Amino acid sequence: MSDPSTARADRTRSGPDGHRRLRPLRTRWAAVVTVARAVLIAAGLVTAYYLLPLDERHTAGASALLACGLAVVLLVFGWEVRAILRSPHPRLRAVEALTVTVALFLVLFASGYYLLDHSATGSFSEPLTRTDALYFTLTTFSTVGFGDITALSQAGRVLTMVQMAGGLLLVGVAARVLAGAVQAGLRRRRREPSAEPPSGTAAGAPDREAGP
Repeated sequence: MSDPSTARADRTRSGPDGHRRLRPLRTRWAAVVTVARAVLIAAGLVTAYYLLPLDERHTAGASALLACGLAVVLLVFGWEVRAILRSPHPRLRAVEALTVTVALFLVLFASGYYLLDHSATGSFSEPLTRTDALYFTLTTFSTVGFGDITALSQAGRVLTMVQMAGGLLLVGVAARVLAGAVQAGLRRRRREPSAEPPSGTAAGAPDREAGP
């Protein structure tokens, strides 16, 4: 019949190894969940862009949508930065934050271009469908600029310049803010006391006390 103190010591010695084996599994599972959530959110934003009624034919609607949308982008970005600071996986959370922010930014400007084209005919070199507006947004954001669709009106060019400036800020400033949040989150994790029993601890002390 085995000694209870010996069994407790065996379980204590096997504890850290079990935690080390579980840690990579938890990290991989967190990565899968993060990627899946980011893809689903981006797909949901694009789906909403195609389904929402954006056929209002007045400039005020386009201006209000753009102003409110930019405010929402800032709010979402601020919330994501706070989530990175508190997340147990700051790097993964930063990837999700950047994906969601970029998707929301692109859908917002695609909606603005579409509404502008419908409220002021001739704003672009050709009438824009929703796919055309999203295509123009992506080519502007990626600085490819194929030139098959161009902004002709003053309002269209101003909106395009706003997107260009916003894209530069998103790639430069926002990416740096996210990187800083990741570093702060990692420092916070290192400062927190580990819940895992360290290897080579004085776990044998209770066993010695529990001796015969």
